[in-house]
Amino acid sequence: MTENASPNSALSSGQTSHAGASIVATNMTKVYGSGDAAFHALGPIDLDIKPGEFVSLIGPSGCGKSTTLLMASGLEPCTTGTIKVDGKALTKPLSEVGIVFQDHLLLDFRTAMNNVMLQQEIRGLDKAQTRARADMLFDRLGLSHAKDRYPRQLSGGMRQRVSIARALVHDPSMLLMDEPFGALDAITRTQIRHDLEMLWLETRKTVLFITHSIEEAVGLSDRVLVMSNNPGRIVEEIKIDLPRPRPAHLGEYPEFSAYAERIYKIFAKLGVYKF
Repeated sequence: MTENASPNSALSSGQTSHAGASIVATNMTKVYGSGDAAFHALGPIDLDIKPGEFVSLIGPSGCGKSTTLLMASGLEPCTTGTIKVDGKALTKPLSEVGIVFQDHLLLDFRTAMNNVMLQQEIRGLDKAQTRARADMLFDRLGLSHAKDRYPRQLSGGMRQRVSIARALVHDPSMLLMDEPFGALDAITRTQIRHDLEMLWLETRKTVLFITHSIEEAVGLSDRVLVMSNNPGRIVEEIKIDLPRPRPAHLGEYPEFSAYAERIYKIFAKLGVYKF
């Protein structure tokens, strides 16, 4: 695999960047309720995500993808099994993590920049350093002209870019993304996918990316983990060996079609697709 971006070019201002964290889950399950009313939502599953790796989870609705992400952040406890981040058992919510949801969750009464700088206020970070990093992220995400705009003045794609900047401004070691482009139109999704990949190439955060889109999973990931119907289990791991940065039109690679067809066939075998 060839990569053309310098991993530290985004930090040319002299700031140091936290390296990506490893995520290891062993026999992880999630069961809601107990006895006859128990609902087995997930697992058991194992995860082994290397520092700086971009990994996507793809599967049918209700298979436990978002639950997996919440457990990886410590926001949701697992019923059985263990999760370790950088070798340490996860027993409480992580602080060194950035999370992006499908809904941008921006505060309407704050400008784009002030929404991002909320991280500095909450975490008590150095204001000048955080502002410098925010400026860098706005530049990398094509938002330099929108710093003083309010969410209502931004397009859906711009609002989601602001939410990505907010998730990264405190320099976390992990970025967890739950269907972040699900509400965007196809053209905007293609552009923001490219912007995210370029930013990831510069910062090398560990990314766990939840998606229903085969194109997004193959287009962004080092590995794609395919999940079954409920209770969700990982039924196949697919290593994506395509050059980076990847083009907007992935169809120019015959390998892309082969990866996509492989995932479609897995879903057909599982009964997700019936045609």
